Amino acid sequence: MKKILLLLTLIFTITTSAQYTILSAIDINEGMEDQYLQLEEFFGPVHDLAIEKGIQDLQAVFKVVSTSDDGDNVANYFIVTGFSSKEQLDAYNTSWEEGKWLALTKEAYKGKMSSRRITKYLNSVGSESNERRNYHLVGVDASIWAGGDLRPGDKMNILGTIAKTDDFEQYESEVYKPMIEKEILKGNHRYWALSRIYERTENAYGDITHMFFNVGVEGANNTEGWEKMQSTFKGQKLIEGLQAASDHQNGGQLELISIHN
Repeated sequence: MKKILLLLTLIFTITTSAQYTILSAIDINEGMEDQYLQLEEFFGPVHDLAIEKGIQDLQAVFKVVSTSDDGDNVANYFIVTGFSSKEQLDAYNTSWEEGKWLALTKEAYKGKMSSRRITKYLNSVGSESNERRNYHLVGVDASIWAGGDLRPGDKMNILGTIAKTDDFEQYESEVYKPMIEKEILKGNHRYWALSRIYERTENAYGDITHMFFNVGVEGANNTEGWEKMQSTFKGQKLIEGLQAASDHQNGGQLELISIHN
């Protein structure tokens, strides 16, 4: 359960104890989706070994099912890599920069694949994608978790937003989170999380400050809480404050393709 929560904050990384995540948005070159998925399958045993060695805590691949992003180089896939601390995340990045993943990959495929073929796979990383945008996230808050572990085929919604007030995070934690947790207990939702972007690559979207992650229940009616809140003066004022605290940007629905934890 701990590692599943890491993923969701992103999936899997947002909890009050502040786990960390790298979220990679990937725009696949036309006609190269199969090659990309083969590459992710190749890295499966490597991620398993990296988790065993404490290099990372989780790795998941999501396919974009629908999106409101109408910009250039729209992501077709998202990769979520979870860590228990910023130190672990920084060490992970350093290991890539220093070429240590070649040795790790050879260890994972010892007796199963030649060094030449392994090197070929590693050298091909990035050739299947037009662009990769990376975001480093730290968990702000997360709801209780329900519905069992995530499995391939499960859906998750992701939404970028721009914080407009200093108390934005407090509004989300103290106003929205309790409401969504009531819906979770009723079986209308599975999970909600909020993360803050603290670092990003130069090509990443520069305006968004936070990301929401939601795992819903297909066919459930989760609008009851909003409707009930809107029926009172106090509720209306709380919602007005919540909506004024941030400006929602692009979002979409993702489908889990694979997960290693």
